[in-house]
Formats: sequence, structure tokens, C-alpha cells
Amino acid sequence: MSTATATTLRAGGRTVAHCVTRPALAADHSPRPYLHPVTTLAGRAVTEVLPEDHVHHLGVSVAVPDVGGHNFWGGRTFVRGRGPVELDNHGVQRHDGFKLCDPDGFVEELTWTAGGERLLAEHRTVAAVALTDTAWALDLTFSVANVSGRDLSIGSPATNGRPGAAYGGFFWRAPKEASAPGVFGPDADGEEAVHGARADWVAMCGDGWTLVFAGATATTRRDPWFVRAAEYPGVGSSLAYGERLAVPAGGTFVRRVVTVVADGRLDRDGAAALVRRAVAS
Repeated sequence: MSTATATTLRAGGRTVAHCVTRPALAADHSPRPYLHPVTTLAGRAVTEVLPEDHVHHLGVSVAVPDVGGHNFWGGRTFVRGRGPVELDNHGVQRHDGFKLCDPDGFVEELTWTAGGERLLAEHRTVAAVALTDTAWALDLTFSVANVSGRDLSIGSPATNGRPGAAYGGFFWRAPKEASAPGVFGPDADGEEAVHGARADWVAMCGDGWTLVFAGATATTRRDPWFVRAAEYPGVGSSLAYGERLAVPAGGTFVRRVVTVVADGRLDRDGAAALVRRAVAS
């Protein structure tokens, strides 16, 4: 695979994100398209790739640790009764092409393959929308169809026996800074309070930046948030929190997450106002 930055995204007349479609990565990183760097309108980077603490974290991506036993997240696989195990079970999300590619967004077709088998076909829509002079929104929708010809299910380390580790789905890896970021929701403060919560949105604030993640459909809002701040800064929307997500043969699941990317540190009222504007736009 060759590395190819296929497109850039612009909002408010400024480049705010780069999409890497065919990254040259080791198989155990579960190669997949990702967005990095993503920046605020002032140019501050708010994503990180290949960090030392989790070298398979790739900016903004859709990553799933267990699709019918195949790892599309990267790194070790959590096995019930054994813990994290290095397995030769990693999949690849192959970029098949763009159906549309404009400065403010694109529509991408992908195929999820593992062990030489085509498991899932994905239709992904990404758009950048200017909100204010200091904030814009990344609108990402993924529609994933089971094309394997048999029933599949999606799991996480949590559904495989590791409590609280329900990562898998939309995931945003933020940059690690000298101090852990602040996190809060509509009516909660701190990592412990927002992790695992079902809330319309969750915010993460770092050194001069704020990210506000919002479930933009009723189905997406039912997925609990996966939040890490003390160990590393990352936020995801959990497809398989308490139980596996069944994807029958020929079935499709769809999720939409809108992320406000703002300069400065927003308070709760400011975050809520920008989320309302972003989701309505």
C-alpha cells in the first residue's frame, strides 16, 4: 500500500483536515483511511497518529476491535479468560474510491476485508461546515453493510470480558499534552461521569482547543460514549457497549457523529449552543 493524502477539507476558507486513504501501515495496525491532521480554524492540531502509548490510534477513523473475530482496531485482541493477546486476525479497510470529492466534503466507498474475505461494504460521508469565526464542524456518517453472506456481530473488549473497555466505532484520538484534558457533558463533569454515559454530546478541552462530539441521529445517541482523558485523550461512540451488535447477512447499520472543533475552551452553554447549530446545519 502506498501513502496517499487523497483530499483536504476546507471550512471558512481554511484547510482544516487531511484525509489519508491508503496509509502504508503494518498489518497489526489494521490499516484504514483516517483524517489527520485535523485543526482548528486558527491552525491548532487536534488529532494525533501513531502515538507511543497506542501506536494503532489514527487521528479520526472508524475502527472496530471485533468483527466476527477479526480486529479492525489494531493492536492486541482481548480474549475472554486470556486478556490482551497478539493474534494474526487484523483486517483492512480498503478505500475503493470517491463518489464525490469537493473542498468541503467527500463521499467515500470502502471495503472491510480480513483473511482474504470481503466482510463489510461501507459508504462514508464526510463534510466540513463553518459555524463561527472560531469554530467549525466535522460531520461524519458511516453506513456499513454485511456483504459476507453470513450473519456477523460486532464486539468490543467490554463484551469480551474487559469491563469499561467498550471502544469501537467512531473514534477521535486527540493530542497528548502536559496536562490531561477536561471533559464534560450536558449535566456531568469529569472522565468518570461522562465515560459510558448516554448523552446528546460530550466535550473535551485541551490547551487552547475544544472538541464537542454529538450523536446526530436517535440511534447514534443511544450508543454510550467511550472517553479517556487521564491515560490518553480520546473519545469514541461505542457500537458494542453492553452487548454485541448483531449484523445479519445483508443487514446494514448507520451512525452519524458531528464534532465541533473550536479554538479556546468552551463552557457548557457555549458547547451546547454550537452543537445545536452544527447538528441543524
